[in-house]
Amino acid sequence: MPRPWPTSPPTAEQRAAYADATPRSFWLDDLAARADDAPLTASTTADLCIVGGGFTGLWAALHAKADDPARDVVVLEADRIGAGASGRNGGFVIASLTHGLANGLARFPQEMAALERLALENYDGLKADLGRHGIDAQLEETGELLALLEPHELEGAAEEAELAGAFGHDVAVLDEAAMRAEVDSPTYRGGVWDRTGAGVLHPGRLVAGMREAALAAGVRIHEHTPALGMEPAGRDAIEVRTPGGTIRARRALLATSAYPPLLARLRHFIVPVYDYALVTEPLSGAQKAAIGWAHRQAIADGGNQFHYYRLTADDRILWGGYDAVYRRGGPVGPQHDEHEPTFAALSQHFFTTFPQLAGLRFTHRWGGAIDTCSRFSVFFGTAHGGRVAYAMGYTGLGVAATRFGARVALDLLDGRDTEATRLRYVRRKPVPFPPEPVRSGVIALTQRGLAAADRDEGRRGPWLRTLDRLGLGFDS
Repeated sequence: MPRPWPTSPPTAEQRAAYADATPRSFWLDDLAARADDAPLTASTTADLCIVGGGFTGLWAALHAKADDPARDVVVLEADRIGAGASGRNGGFVIASLTHGLANGLARFPQEMAALERLALENYDGLKADLGRHGIDAQLEETGELLALLEPHELEGAAEEAELAGAFGHDVAVLDEAAMRAEVDSPTYRGGVWDRTGAGVLHPGRLVAGMREAALAAGVRIHEHTPALGMEPAGRDAIEVRTPGGTIRARRALLATSAYPPLLARLRHFIVPVYDYALVTEPLSGAQKAAIGWAHRQAIADGGNQFHYYRLTADDRILWGGYDAVYRRGGPVGPQHDEHEPTFAALSQHFFTTFPQLAGLRFTHRWGGAIDTCSRFSVFFGTAHGGRVAYAMGYTGLGVAATRFGARVALDLLDGRDTEATRLRYVRRKPVPFPPEPVRSGVIALTQRGLAAADRDEGRRGPWLRTLDRLGLGFDS
């Protein structure tokens, strides 16, 4: 393991800390009980059929009704609204559309000024929509704090802050004392605090509020209604098949995230990577005093294998990340929601980061699939003569970007010419992943390379340097 993580196995005490945790997302467990939206039981028609009831699908439904309140919109969800990535993430709301400035500049250097402006406009639009629809998502605009754990990470801190500042961000570089004054951990050597377009929210409340807003706007929502297939119907329609009947719609929008897409071609672009998280019991006053964290920032550390963590409204700590688990063939299902080796590592690293919280228990543990693509940010497209559009591949940074993704996909579907739809960022696909078994081998080789770079003061080995030269590299 890279420093400062222990090389010894997790202790019995560290494993016991999560042994009794509820195996379910805290965000979904924290919502009020409600009746399910009825599944589709008969064939019907619609102007727009949206497949997927997470953030992208619900934003698309809200955008569509705002554009034309008379538009007949149907949302199909195979499980319950928000049961996938939208209800399982860390609740970091980050404006970036490109998974950070460095990643965006490596791929879209000529468009970054526009993409950053659109990102901040989208972020402001999200905040405005929360007020417009009366959604209390517990948004806290805390900024994002990068925790630097190794000397080599400090070397690039000033450069990172300068880059962000060049794009209008309010950024502060913290030395070790200043960082530990913000959040006290013996692992910290410094930090970078970006106060622009970043914060945390309750993703469960967000998705629940969006569902209520969509229903109030007249959107028809059918839960427990998986889409089984899709084909053109006539000259200007698309049919989506479900167990309960067929929806014949003028247009369809796919918002399926990491789940198997209805368009076979998209399977070459999406890899479902599992991420896992723990949530603690609420901190006592003494425990809060022991770690500080008065500004309640969203935090991630500077490793390739990185942790992300934040406080909830009731002062629990959500602690996730580090492992990114890909299983051959990319299966997605509840059988993968738990992963004991990752929970053990997360617990060990938590108490290494905050030894002053020894004895704290975790109340929730869970996992979920991330829709990863090779450019690490959302991509778009159309199919069936423009009757179908899609937005997917957010790679873990979708809480804010899904609003933009839904807007662009809807504009493509409706044939709107906008600044965004003209961008190369929207018009070009990511590099596809190779088929199995090569896919598993490439992913494993890349993961080993990233872990080795963390152990070797950030130096990237031959494989990572090759990916960099091909424009496929990524530094978390």
